[in-house]
Amino acid sequence: MTRTLLLPGLYNSDPGHWQSRWEAGDETMKRVIQDDWETPHCADWVARLDQTLAYAGPDILLVAHSAGCALVAHWAVGCQQGQIRGALLVAPSDPEAPSFPGDATGFAPIPLLRLPFPSIVVASSNDPYVTLSRAQTFATAWGSEFVMIGEAGHINSASGLGDWVEGLALLNTLRKTPRRKSQPNHGQKNKYQKEEVMGAPLNRILG
Repeated sequence: MTRTLLLPGLYNSDPGHWQSRWEAGDETMKRVIQDDWETPHCADWVARLDQTLAYAGPDILLVAHSAGCALVAHWAVGCQQGQIRGALLVAPSDPEAPSFPGDATGFAPIPLLRLPFPSIVVASSNDPYVTLSRAQTFATAWGSEFVMIGEAGHINSASGLGDWVEGLALLNTLRKTPRRKSQPNHGQKNKYQKEEVMGAPLNRILG
């Protein structure tokens, strides 16, 4: 069974956010719980994702929003494909832009390296946290399909998307995509990966 890990951005996703609505309606979707949502260091978020994946099973989809997309890009450096079927990367905020919150550290510079699994970048034409051209740059560098959905702000609860069925349809295309053969990405180990997985209880790291 394919499981889906939800990766919110800064401040977590509120109850009206499409990520929260998806999680409430599908028991195969679980949120990765970070210890610090407001003043995080990227390395801590990457380590938590590593911990979670150690428990999550062999067939995983990632659904990231905002700074969660930067998390995926950092985590993917040196990772080995096999466990991840694909990633839906929605409204990737730009850690190098003036609009990115200064209390979040270590997210810049964002890796511009091809992801070792299929991915889709979804962007809005009036996102305050990333320009459309920058979102396209991310998609090209990551080897992602690029989808622009018009004026939808930061594609969050304020965008009024409800359950965002169009997003679910994009996720389902990734669910049906054949998995790539396992191979190392860029020939190096993830710089955040630890030799041993910390023994955090599963209910502490999954929502």
